[in-house]
Amino acid sequence: MMQRTLVISDIHGCYEPFNQLLDLMNYQPKVDQLILLGDYVDRGPHSKEVVEQIRKMVQEDGVIALRGNHDQRFIDIVRTDDHLISSKFIDHGGKQTMMSYLNIDTIEYAMIHEELEAFKQLVRNEYAAHIAFLNSLPYYHETAAHIFVHAGLDPKYVDWREQPTREFMYIKEPFYKNKTVVNQVVVFGHTKTVDLQGTPDIWFGGDKIGVDGGCAFGMQLNGLEITDTDTYRTFKALA
Repeated sequence: MMQRTLVISDIHGCYEPFNQLLDLMNYQPKVDQLILLGDYVDRGPHSKEVVEQIRKMVQEDGVIALRGNHDQRFIDIVRTDDHLISSKFIDHGGKQTMMSYLNIDTIEYAMIHEELEAFKQLVRNEYAAHIAFLNSLPYYHETAAHIFVHAGLDPKYVDWREQPTREFMYIKEPFYKNKTVVNQVVVFGHTKTVDLQGTPDIWFGGDKIGVDGGCAFGMQLNGLEITDTDTYRTFKALA
């Protein structure tokens, strides 16, 4: 049977599109290698369910899950009391993560800080395994033909492994506007493909492939299929 690598990025709590996409791609855990490029939480409605599902998939099916900036911020918010991290978390879709874990439908703005404390306590007490899981995730995965990463590689670094860990999760223009300095094709998320090409489909940029379809922004969740002969097919589930 053909060995396939399947790649999905920036699920952002979009539990239903994620499972639809796995069905569309006819994902077979025993045969296919699934690689997830990070950002499992924030913005979408079901962060808790997504993290729990992916945690099981990594443990049971050998799924490779990488770390995204939103996953890192989730770790940081629970482990520290930094006001800057708190405001960034709330401003960038963390409110939906709070609602998912607290199992509530709405958060009054006046109550946001009380709810944030309740959320942090709940996660520390009942979902410590989720934080430990996210904090175990690697920043990249390398094969002979591809480098998989959440955000990208900084071409300033001849040895890309030496770039600051933050760049793996956050880099934008310096990566996608320049040629890479690696031989493999870089497969990445983080930057929505609609911002790269005007449509949310997978972006084939020569030395790089962007897969973030902006699902949490009402667009789509993309799936990239890489066959053992390095040919590509694309799939999508609408938000």
